[in-house]
Amino acid sequence: MNSIKIIHNSTRPVLFLATALLTITNWGFPVISSAQNAPTKQETASAQKVQLMFVQTSEDLKVNSEDKTLRLVNVNPQTLYFSDRPKRVAGNLTMPAYFDEWTAKAGSDNFKNDPPNATLSVYEGNNKENTLAVIEISNPVMEGKDLIYKYKIIEGELPKSGGATALFIDWIGAGGGVGPGFHGVGAGTRGVGLTGGYGGPAR
Repeated sequence: MNSIKIIHNSTRPVLFLATALLTITNWGFPVISSAQNAPTKQETASAQKVQLMFVQTSEDLKVNSEDKTLRLVNVNPQTLYFSDRPKRVAGNLTMPAYFDEWTAKAGSDNFKNDPPNATLSVYEGNNKENTLAVIEISNPVMEGKDLIYKYKIIEGELPKSGGATALFIDWIGAGGGVGPGFHGVGAGTRGVGLTGGYGGPAR
């Protein structure tokens, strides 16, 4: 299978309603089979230049404000990706395949050369709504079952710790950027690529 060409653009960070997507990921783990049918040639061709967003979920979050690191505790080993119209693509990547996006394998505009922006959505038991923050992430490292990033805050504040967490990475829609009301993200979402789209196999 040809790998999907991912076009990165992290120049327009906007805080958006990440809470809605958590309802379809069962507070931390997207329900997507890792053993799906291989895509047809037509599906593969249509996916070559699709612009994608990545979603990572974990059971807990720990933040070290001194060394500017966040730890996704017991992170889901598969990273969800999806696109919006006109080419709906959805599937999941193994962690090694996701880490490839931080290397020259992903091209000159890889995440290492151009660190992505991300929106972090954290459940805290004492709050009625999830805590949201826009950050820039870099230097991903796996430590056991945890995924650790360096971070820079762009908007909002990070809690020192939290429960179920979702990290929405580098959405690149038409014209770039994300925000409340962007089709497929936020309140009223129809499944953000999980329904009615192509569920590609993990790679």
